[in-house]
Amino acid sequence: MKNRHLLFRCINGLIFLILMLICIYPFYYVFIYSFSDPGQAARGITFWPRGFSLINYKTLFKLNDIGNAFLISTLRTILGTVITVICCTFFAYLMTNRYIWGKKIIYRFVIFTMYISAGIIPWYLLMGRLHLQNSFLLYIIPTALSAYYVILIKTYLESLPESLIEAAEVEGAGLIKIFCQIILPLSKPILATIAVFSAVGQWNSYFDNLMLVTNPKLQTLQLILYNYLNQAQVLATMSQRDLSRGAAVQLATPRSIQVTITIITTLPIMLVYPFMQKYFVKGIMIGAVKG
Repeated sequence: MKNRHLLFRCINGLIFLILMLICIYPFYYVFIYSFSDPGQAARGITFWPRGFSLINYKTLFKLNDIGNAFLISTLRTILGTVITVICCTFFAYLMTNRYIWGKKIIYRFVIFTMYISAGIIPWYLLMGRLHLQNSFLLYIIPTALSAYYVILIKTYLESLPESLIEAAEVEGAGLIKIFCQIILPLSKPILATIAVFSAVGQWNSYFDNLMLVTNPKLQTLQLILYNYLNQAQVLATMSQRDLSRGAAVQLATPRSIQVTITIITTLPIMLVYPFMQKYFVKGIMIGAVKG
């Protein structure tokens, strides 16, 4: 029986190891391709890069609008995530406060928005009426409140002991003080979960930028790289300008440009997960048990 149990564990571990490698290898392949010599990489890459080179990144960062677009995307991700977390948490706290009149009607109205969407045209007209065209607030205000995030946070807050809030009320603490000194410190797991969701959404979003922003100084990194992704051949020819400067050994190719763009857009947000993982899992599990 011990041998059978050991054999089962070995086979089970081997299967999961293979599945893990299947999931990780595409990201690893794109990563080593972006740092390989474009000419050698075109002949094929398996596990190791072919000739270390930074020509792909140099070609992209020669573009004048990349730096400003990266700054806009970073500010959008940070400010948008912070405001979304604060607004959704405070709204969810109000929906659990027993002194709020009509909270069930308000909460159900917010949930109702998850089932019915007005569509692109009403959304476009509304953003124009709010004067959010060519405005940085376009990236912040529309995402300040999310019904899905409110559900997760409200479910988590309902699992907290009411005696803590009652004790604070007895001591004379008001609504804001309870929210800042009790609710926020005790809600770190679910807040980290919401922060990860919101940061990923903010970083990857480009549709609002595409529809409502024409000012080049407000364009995000994702939209610019998306446009360059469709024009990889044009970017590849830019590296040929180095021919006159004696750098004809390494020239970027359309495929090398595409994989480099993929790394630039995905790597920053992937670095967030290791720092939020322990809170992320705990927040999701508590909400799932309560629900």
